Amino acid sequence: MKELVERILRGIVKHPEEVVVVEFDEEGRKVYEIVVNEEDVGQVIGKDGRTIKSLKILLSALMGGSKEITIKVVR
Repeated sequence: MKELVERILRGIVKHPEEVVVVEFDEEGRKVYEIVVNEEDVGQVIGKDGRTIKSLKILLSALMGGSKEITIKVVR
Protein backbone atom coordinates (compact mmCIF):
# COMPACT_ATOMS: atom_id res chain seq x y z
CA MET A 1 0.00 0.00 0.00
CA LYS A 2 2.89 2.33 0.74
CA GLU A 3 4.02 2.16 -2.90
CA LEU A 4 0.49 2.93 -4.09
CA VAL A 5 0.28 6.01 -1.86
CA GLU A 6 3.66 7.21 -3.12
CA ARG A 7 2.65 6.70 -6.75
CA ILE A 8 -0.63 8.60 -6.31
CA LEU A 9 1.05 11.49 -4.51
CA ARG A 10 3.87 11.76 -7.04
CA GLY A 11 1.21 12.23 -9.70
CA ILE A 12 -0.33 15.28 -8.03
CA VAL A 13 2.63 17.22 -6.60
CA LYS A 14 5.09 19.63 -8.25
CA HIS A 15 8.14 18.00 -6.62
CA PRO A 16 7.57 14.23 -6.96
CA GLU A 17 11.17 13.38 -6.08
CA GLU A 18 10.61 14.71 -2.54
CA VAL A 19 7.62 12.50 -1.70
CA VAL A 20 8.31 10.19 1.25
CA VAL A 21 5.70 7.87 2.77
CA VAL A 22 6.29 5.99 6.02
CA GLU A 23 3.87 3.19 6.89
CA PHE A 24 3.50 1.73 10.40
CA ASP A 25 0.97 0.35 12.88
CA GLU A 26 -0.06 2.37 15.92
CA GLU A 27 -2.62 1.11 18.43
CA GLY A 28 -4.22 -1.23 15.89
CA ARG A 29 -4.43 1.45 13.21
CA LYS A 30 -2.49 1.62 9.97
CA VAL A 31 -0.70 5.00 9.85
CA TYR A 32 0.75 6.66 6.77
CA GLU A 33 3.02 9.65 7.37
CA ILE A 34 3.49 11.74 4.26
CA VAL A 35 6.39 14.14 3.81
CA VAL A 36 6.33 16.44 0.77
CA ASN A 37 7.87 19.74 -0.26
CA GLU A 38 6.33 22.71 1.56
CA GLU A 39 4.85 23.97 -1.73
CA ASP A 40 3.00 20.67 -2.23
CA VAL A 41 1.24 20.42 1.14
CA GLY A 42 -1.83 22.25 -0.17
CA GLN A 43 -2.03 19.93 -3.19
CA VAL A 44 -1.89 16.84 -0.98
CA ILE A 45 -4.55 18.09 1.42
CA GLY A 46 -6.77 19.60 -1.28
CA LYS A 47 -9.58 22.10 -1.01
CA ASP A 48 -11.49 21.45 2.23
CA GLY A 49 -9.38 18.29 2.66
CA ARG A 50 -11.01 16.54 -0.28
CA THR A 51 -7.83 15.03 -1.74
CA ILE A 52 -6.58 13.53 1.52
CA LYS A 53 -10.08 12.25 2.38
CA SER A 54 -10.34 10.60 -1.04
CA LEU A 55 -6.98 8.92 -0.52
CA LYS A 56 -8.12 7.62 2.86
CA ILE A 57 -11.37 6.25 1.38
CA LEU A 58 -9.45 4.55 -1.43
CA LEU A 59 -6.98 2.91 0.96
CA SER A 60 -9.78 1.80 3.26
CA ALA A 61 -11.64 0.19 0.36
CA LEU A 62 -8.51 -1.59 -0.90
CA MET A 63 -7.81 -2.94 2.58
CA GLY A 64 -11.33 -4.30 2.86
CA GLY A 65 -12.39 -1.74 5.44
CA SER A 66 -11.06 -4.01 8.18
CA LYS A 67 -8.50 -1.59 9.62
CA GLU A 68 -8.72 2.01 10.67
CA ILE A 69 -6.43 4.24 8.66
CA THR A 70 -4.73 7.48 9.69
CA ILE A 71 -2.97 9.73 7.20
CA LYS A 72 -0.64 12.42 8.53
CA VAL A 73 0.98 15.11 6.43
CA VAL A 74 4.20 16.06 8.17
CA ARG A 75 5.46 19.62 7.64
